[in-house]
Amino acid sequence: MSPVPGTLGGYRPGKIYGRLDCPSALRWIAKGHYVKHRVFFADEATAIAAGYEPCSRCLPEK
Repeated sequence: MSPVPGTLGGYRPGKIYGRLDCPSALRWIAKGHYVKHRVFFADEATAIAAGYEPCSRCLPEK
């Protein structure tokens, strides 16, 4: 995990990662949620190695 935004964002409690433009995550962020639990990954391999699973909304093919 990195404190600097990469290509993917994650939600720590749910151990989910997705694109930074994920509509579902952006909706929750706009409501004031997720922000303090947000993590960033440089790439998919890093997210998976950290134990995160892909978002079903923005990465359904994964």
